[in-house]
Amino acid sequence: MTDINETIDIWLGAWTEPDEQRRLDLIGQVWAEDGQLIDPPMAATGHTELSTVTAALQGQFPGHRFRRTTGIDVHHDLCRYGWELVAPDGAVTLAGMDVAELTADNRLQRVAGFFGDLPSA
Repeated sequence: MTDINETIDIWLGAWTEPDEQRRLDLIGQVWAEDGQLIDPPMAATGHTELSTVTAALQGQFPGHRFRRTTGIDVHHDLCRYGWELVAPDGAVTLAGMDVAELTADNRLQRVAGFFGDLPSA
């Protein structure tokens, strides 16, 4: 992987890929073997755990999909981007931002998710 846009878009697509093997293949394309996801309600390390948490989300939000809502801001080995979880009728169920640490070949090493807007000062 070298294109960060492709990396992030594949990852967001993996969240709602219903086929377990296909989902694992997508995760394997864009995540380091020991990559770690940290979201408010969950954490996962490694491809199998990442697939498990994405499957759990699918059970909680059937028919939903993720879409990236911003460009990807990159410096050094870090990036950030906005996203939305969209219901089948187009309504936004949840929005947030991820901050990711990248490997040298733009694989995801660590992703920290944040839900909602930034808090007011």
